[in-house]
Amino acid sequence: MAVEAHNIVGWKTVPADCAEYVADYMSGERYERDSGVVVDQAIAYAESIKVSGKGKEIWIFDVDETALSTLPYQAKHGYGAQPYDQTSYLQYVAGESSPALQGTLRLYRRLLQLGIKPVFLTDRTDDQSAVTAHNLLQQGYCSWEKLLLQPAGLQTSTQAFKTGQRQKLVAAGYAIVGNIGDQWSDILGSPEGCRTFKLPNPMYYVA
Repeated sequence: MAVEAHNIVGWKTVPADCAEYVADYMSGERYERDSGVVVDQAIAYAESIKVSGKGKEIWIFDVDETALSTLPYQAKHGYGAQPYDQTSYLQYVAGESSPALQGTLRLYRRLLQLGIKPVFLTDRTDDQSAVTAHNLLQQGYCSWEKLLLQPAGLQTSTQAFKTGQRQKLVAAGYAIVGNIGDQWSDILGSPEGCRTFKLPNPMYYVA
């Protein structure tokens, strides 16, 4: 609860005394149920939007633990209780095997029906562009407006990168009507969007 409320920040691994709880939460029905509540609220809000018809309304989506799930990888690494291993994680991403979070896919498809264009904004690096796009397509995501990835070697925080990208989108004439992610760094920093939605993720923290 303290993590989700953003009262504990900057942590590296799930504490040992929380490891079993987090594993049970992520592998059981509670994670899917809680995510579904967020998605239901996002869809209800999206359906209330009056679209201009000019094609400039966009909705920002994070990728990992928002559009795609890395749970198959996390299950083998203690659901965040083990230190992050970049080599094995990048190998997992390269395999293009991340399944869709079904609630997010439901939101995504409803937005397309409503005339709101999805934009993916991720801290995955641009050398992962092809594998990320292919994985998204395999899992049913299509017709996105943009897929924005972080330049490899960029020396800035995820929040600063994403804030800057949203500023560029607004400067280009887009209206960010919604923004959904699993990290606070996905949804903090002006312009956040007209409404932001935070999915649960107690496994890791990205600043």
